[in-house]
Amino acid sequence: MAPARLAEASGEVEGLVVVGSRVTEEVLQRASKLRVVANVGAGYDNIDVAACSRRRIVVTNTPGVLAETTADLAFALLMAVARRVVEGDRFVRDGRWHEWQWGLLWGADIHHKTLGLYGFGRIGQAMAQRGRGFSMRILYHARRRVAESVERELEARHVDRDILLRESDFLSLHVPLVPETRHLIQARELGLMKPTAILINTARGPVVDEEALVEALRSGKIAGAGLDVFEHEPQVHPSLIAMNNVVVIPHVGSATAETRFKMAMLAAENLMEALSGRRPPNVVNPEVFD
Repeated sequence: MAPARLAEASGEVEGLVVVGSRVTEEVLQRASKLRVVANVGAGYDNIDVAACSRRRIVVTNTPGVLAETTADLAFALLMAVARRVVEGDRFVRDGRWHEWQWGLLWGADIHHKTLGLYGFGRIGQAMAQRGRGFSMRILYHARRRVAESVERELEARHVDRDILLRESDFLSLHVPLVPETRHLIQARELGLMKPTAILINTARGPVVDEEALVEALRSGKIAGAGLDVFEHEPQVHPSLIAMNNVVVIPHVGSATAETRFKMAMLAAENLMEALSGRRPPNVVNPEVFD
């Protein structure tokens, strides 16, 4: 729903459940009775949280229930780019496969390579588990280092960001979109990466400077990318569409029947708890309860 239409529909409501719709100042001005916004998703950059907090409106999200599924998708992208799965599918469908060829569609090994995780919350840790299954070396960088017991369990090593960028064969992004992470990956960061490295983004599109990514891919500064999210989605940079070393999918990180049902149920539980005057289990702006 566009903000103007959502604003028009929200005049009398006390609770909103939103799936990607933008809850802006315009919406909040019209929704004078609003008490809670329950977002169906872990990220909540579609909601003006500060404006909600000023109005004592509770904002909730649905973390946790989508971590494993999103990690599945991120690792699927990693494998698809490394082993050129989409190119191979297109090659067969286009009727170009006539004989076995020694040099056809050579890709990159995944096993025993270095998996770098930028962000090490639930999804990042789930990615580390998958990497271990491929005997990968796990590096991570995050604002807060996790407990040593978690590092031991996942065989993950905390490093500074430049080491992460320089040493990763696969760099997977798992950070929220906040002012500090917008264009987290720019020309400088891409320039530090290996020319054989592959970037995976299932976080949020604006975390990556898309123009800089296009240039890095075009010039061979990195080898490829797997993208579920885009800086200006649903628009996708036309150069990314044209590149064979890029796999693009339409923001479907949590898109399984099982996970989407869990997300919807959790959003409903958050909504009902807040409307009942209780603190929901997944509050984004706890200051409204102070």
